[in-house]
Amino acid sequence: MARAMHHPALMLLNDSPRLPLIAALAVRFAAIVTRWERQRRTRINLSKLDDRLLKDVGLTQHEARKEYTRPFWQG
Repeated sequence: MARAMHHPALMLLNDSPRLPLIAALAVRFAAIVTRWERQRRTRINLSKLDDRLLKDVGLTQHEARKEYTRPFWQG
């Protein structure tokens, strides 16, 4: 499983050699849920962009729709 934890506190917890298994699993679960929530919010915001803003970020309406209709758990 790839680690996608960027928050310093999460990285510190995860790198601790004395972290019990259940705590390590909880940290990984929290990181995954955090990533999913970030992807969900990003896709919601993407769905609200007008054509001018989509052009600024280099996306067509079709490309944006394809991205924001993806399920939140897909990276």
